[in-house]
Amino acid sequence: MKKCLFSILVFTPLYFISAQSFQGAWEATKTNETGVEVQYVTIVSDGYFSEAFFEKETGKFLGTMGGNFTSENGMLTYTLEFASFDSALVGTTNSAPYEFVDGKLHIDDKIWSRLDDGSPGDLAGAWLISGRKRDGEIVKRDTSGPRKTMKILSGTRFQWIAFNTETKQFMGTGGGSYTTVDGKYTENIGFFSRDDSRVGASLQFNYELKDGDWHHSGLSSKGDPIYEVWSKRME
Repeated sequence: MKKCLFSILVFTPLYFISAQSFQGAWEATKTNETGVEVQYVTIVSDGYFSEAFFEKETGKFLGTMGGNFTSENGMLTYTLEFASFDSALVGTTNSAPYEFVDGKLHIDDKIWSRLDDGSPGDLAGAWLISGRKRDGEIVKRDTSGPRKTMKILSGTRFQWIAFNTETKQFMGTGGGSYTTVDGKYTENIGFFSRDDSRVGASLQFNYELKDGDWHHSGLSSKGDPIYEVWSKRME
């Protein structure tokens, strides 16, 4: 299992970091066996991580994985909650060593560079959708169940993932860069598992933090009005 993770993705150094001191977004590139340059972007926040990899030139989605992690004495221990390319990996726990040199993360032949340190985004963190407004009323949703929609943000990068830890099903993901300015949250789509043609599009929403929750409203990518409530992951 561990060999599969290293040989296919070579992703592990990104999780060998302190969530408090090194959280943020990281990137690396690698040319695959067909000569296509693949970009890897990992977001680390609040003890959770997500990694997405896609064709650098086109944004064509190739895969994603993520979950929770801890690090101690130069070793990272991580448990996968989702893995789009192999559901059998969901729920597995592995440990691996790391090296952090001159502000970059090194492992084998790959070097990971920092994109941000968790700032300046107002919304940096790992969030779960916890409610939607219907007929003028906010209908709450239980976030403790196995079926989750998570959005994880660093200071400048975001990724949302829909998954089920019980069935190990992966339902979809998307991500890219974002900004928060004057109550406006703008997503710039860098990859989208369900429709590569959405790459390059920008979506703007209203956002507001109320009692620690993120209230998110505007129009979806299909043009439908939405009002969502997101709460920080606590478990």
